[in-house]
Amino acid sequence: MNIVQITPGAGGMYCGNCFRDNALVAELRRQGHTALLLPLYLPMTLEEDDASAGTPIFYGGINVYLEQKSALFRKSPRWLRSLMNAPGLLQWASGRAAKTRPEDVGELTVSMLRGEEGNQARELEELVTWLQEHDKPDVISLSNAMLAGLIRRLRKDVGVPVVCQLQGEDYFIDAMPTEWRDVAWRTLAERVAEADLLMAPSRYFADEMSRRLKLPSDKLRIVPNGIRLDGYSPAPAPPANPPVLGYFARMCPEKGLDTLVEAYLMVKSRNQVPNLKLHIGGGCGPGDEPFVAQLTDRLQKRGWAQDVKFFPNVTREEKQEFMRGLTLFSVPAGYGEAFGLYLLEAWASGVPVVQPRVAAFTELVERTGGGVLYEPNDAATLAQLIEQLVVDPKRCRALGEEGRKVTLEEFTVARMAENVLRVYQEAMARRG
Repeated sequence: MNIVQITPGAGGMYCGNCFRDNALVAELRRQGHTALLLPLYLPMTLEEDDASAGTPIFYGGINVYLEQKSALFRKSPRWLRSLMNAPGLLQWASGRAAKTRPEDVGELTVSMLRGEEGNQARELEELVTWLQEHDKPDVISLSNAMLAGLIRRLRKDVGVPVVCQLQGEDYFIDAMPTEWRDVAWRTLAERVAEADLLMAPSRYFADEMSRRLKLPSDKLRIVPNGIRLDGYSPAPAPPANPPVLGYFARMCPEKGLDTLVEAYLMVKSRNQVPNLKLHIGGGCGPGDEPFVAQLTDRLQKRGWAQDVKFFPNVTREEKQEFMRGLTLFSVPAGYGEAFGLYLLEAWASGVPVVQPRVAAFTELVERTGGGVLYEPNDAATLAQLIEQLVVDPKRCRALGEEGRKVTLEEFTVARMAENVLRVYQEAMARRG
């Protein structure tokens, strides 16, 4: 099968969707398919070999921004727009993009969702033309529904089915000002309905987006995410001493890092596990640094900063080593997480999790048996569960082993690729 995967690059930021799509394309190639990864906006920052190497970046971030702000730039010559796509300039722009917030880009988001009717219509024309000039794919896959503005032209002018993934769009749109949020939801519902099929990574998110976008059930499929397992392994027994509580996700309030720090301080103050350490890893961009500085200051004032270590923007190998050194793992995100690849990474390392009973966490923890759940936004209960598990290493290890067993069976990148291919084949059959 000949597949084109279109994925937004996040510049200097670590992006779970980028990791997922890059691993998926590599696995599809390994299974003998022709798969092309086309990045949009900015270069990708990845922890594995870049599957998009050698392909151009479409919808260059600088051009997209200037086309939104200037009617004159929309008529600029091709040479000038090519200059704006120079790798050095896009790398510079990626630093600024790391500080961008949803509330600042509502108008731009709506314009992108309008596709050929938006201010970035020339970018869409270039993408369509490039695809027409190369080998015709069997199917085109969009990384998330924020790219739904591409669907109409891709189906019509490239002439192939388009499958659109759903991957956490609700949080981004809900954070916009009301004037743009409502328009964005209406436009997204209109455009995403034009896809041949849709994929969601969890039952929770499939139900959530079906409700919000009024999606027909016959067009929506559930395809859980998966990870490449190479390099993930449990730490040898006995368990870590001193015990280590871990967090690995973007270092931001949305992922609940402040809640975890609050729970950790409760554990330390009760002195039931006096030697407990806290290791915090994951993406940390310029926009996250003030928040991390506030947490560090709070830990210092309480006198436990020496027991906490930060591991920002690490490599894949460093992340695997980080995971092996943990006793327990928690990312207490209180919002509607569509999946949570970091849970698979913890389980692949034999580490149990403590997660809020919300969004996709519930079905993942219940499916794997790899941890315990608590009611969201309850730091006191989280602290109690951390204490109970850390002082019971036998139970802790059993939960971690069960989570690893199910992850190795059901949440690998190979299994994800097989499931994705079935959806692509179905989309082709419906189109045919």
